[in-house]
Amino acid sequence: MSLATITVDIVSDVACPWCYVGKRRFEAALEQWKGAPIKVEWHPYQLDPNMVEEGLDRDTYLVNKFGSIEKTQDMTKHLTNVGKEVGINFDFGPNWLAVNTLHLHQLLHVAGQEGYKDQLKEKFLSAYFEETKHLNKREVLNEIMAEFGWSSDRVTAVIEDDSIAYAVKSEIAHYQQLGVSGVPFFIINNKYGISGAQPSEVFLEALNSVSPIEVVAEGDSCDPATGEC
Repeated sequence: MSLATITVDIVSDVACPWCYVGKRRFEAALEQWKGAPIKVEWHPYQLDPNMVEEGLDRDTYLVNKFGSIEKTQDMTKHLTNVGKEVGINFDFGPNWLAVNTLHLHQLLHVAGQEGYKDQLKEKFLSAYFEETKHLNKREVLNEIMAEFGWSSDRVTAVIEDDSIAYAVKSEIAHYQQLGVSGVPFFIINNKYGISGAQPSEVFLEALNSVSPIEVVAEGDSCDPATGEC
């Protein structure tokens, strides 16, 4: 039986640790999924579009955002523990740097056109949260993008392309107008929304609600309508 493809649009930011957790939990759900084929599309979001270009070190960023380092300790500890459950080794050590993610979304935008946005998204999340690489440094980006066959000149050209930046900002505005105010946010078949890094079971339940179960084989059974067995 051929089933219609389910589309899942995921709105997220590279600078969002729960987006990383949500990606892992959603992938775990996909591994268990037995229904219709699923097409995943990643979409940009910026939690802090006014972040300075040079970025902010961990302590400055956390104090600005939460008031004190002490207030964030429980949060980072919780994230670290949750991360371990899904195979993420979060590093919120002193080398971590908060950066403006617009240029990362520009690179992801082009990667999407070329068919490897998911792989690059994973690479950026890992570099940002596990390897504490400074993703506002051009030499760091050149090294990452070289793995996808990019030259440093191409990295510079995409980052400095105002039309790509405009496309990313327009896409972010589109999802904000739809009511997305926090990420990750998952939209199934452009109809059902799931907010946050929900457990895999929640994603499976939502997918089941929009897709019939695929019947891979039929054996002897009873029909409740006719009573025949």
